[in-house]
Amino acid sequence: MSTNSTPPTSADGPCRHMPPCPPADAADRDSALLVAHHPEQGWSRLCNGVLLFEDTGELLPDGQIVEPHRGHIVTAAAR
Repeated sequence: MSTNSTPPTSADGPCRHMPPCPPADAADRDSALLVAHHPEQGWSRLCNGVLLFEDTGELLPDGQIVEPHRGHIVTAAAR
């Protein structure tokens, strides 16, 4: 399912719903409400303006890039 709506906004902040989403600069920013999901293109947009990519990288509303942060994979050779 794809949605092309804009994030909910209000004069008091980015969200009209309760509880409000964490801001884009918060450690838990990924828990914000999903407002657009495009798996065929590999990205999703959250209510706080964060773009999430399928490789776990992020683009914050201020243009800051967050490198992919997948868990470390331990292989037999690395043990």
